[in-house]
Amino acid sequence: MAGLRLGFMGTPAFSAHILKALIGSPHEVACVYSQPPRPAGRGKKLMPSAVHQLAEVEGIPVRTPVSLKSSEVQAEFAKLNLDAAIVVAYGLILPQAILDAPTYGCLNLHASLLPRWRGAAPIQRAIMAGDEETGIAVMQMEAGLDTGPVLSEARVPITTETTAGSLHDELADAGATLLIQTLERLGDSDLVATPQTTGGVTYAEKISKSEAAIDWGRSAIDLNRHIRGLNPVPGAYFEYRGQRIKLLATTPVEGRGKPGEALDDQLTIACGKGALKLVTLQPAGKGAMDAAAFLNGRPIAKGEVLG
Repeated sequence: MAGLRLGFMGTPAFSAHILKALIGSPHEVACVYSQPPRPAGRGKKLMPSAVHQLAEVEGIPVRTPVSLKSSEVQAEFAKLNLDAAIVVAYGLILPQAILDAPTYGCLNLHASLLPRWRGAAPIQRAIMAGDEETGIAVMQMEAGLDTGPVLSEARVPITTETTAGSLHDELADAGATLLIQTLERLGDSDLVATPQTTGGVTYAEKISKSEAAIDWGRSAIDLNRHIRGLNPVPGAYFEYRGQRIKLLATTPVEGRGKPGEALDDQLTIACGKGALKLVTLQPAGKGAMDAAAFLNGRPIAKGEVLG
């Protein structure tokens, strides 16, 4: 179906990538909704979201309500006379009046294979759990949290090298393609929304700051997944001589010792089971560097224990 009149509701860079694809499609993006500007940087200056900034550059009207619950906001949305609204990591709950306003309702692009990893952090949680694949889904929205029937999906493998950053980019590309393909079929009799199964439901809780601190008591394989799932943001870290060191890449290896103990002078660190070879590190206030560069001036001797 060509020439749909769309609304777009999203906030972060992932959403902006999808919005850019829609802008380049045959469809009209009539209005964009995004989270209000937030304080950012050292000066705490109000910063519009990635979606907000892109919409302004493209000359698309932007609305940033703090809530969609008021009758005034809902009436304003209804007046847009949309064929559909596309929702991608927006961050606000959509009341039923919003869900019902567009002709074809509201379609959510979600970064998982539903019903696995409903919720806020599906990309990170899939890696951290050791999933071998994930994907992207276009879902017909309903009142529940990511519970609506699925119109289409695409699968993406997770390898032992996958990080949250690389998977974010893969899923954004796959999602843009999938959404455009789905919109082309919107209204066709062969595009059927499939209800999600009741089994296999998992929730991707928001990443908390406390999760970034490395617990060397965990197994090397588990820690490796955890580190990749937090790369690049917020970045897993350990303490060394009072300094916080981010750990961006590791390799599980054989080894045994006290958790956190250096088994050699080349950054092989014992875990609860096995060991990790530290590959890419980032000291506070510095850029990412390999192990050799890190050890130049920061020797960690065999037997030292990292915090």
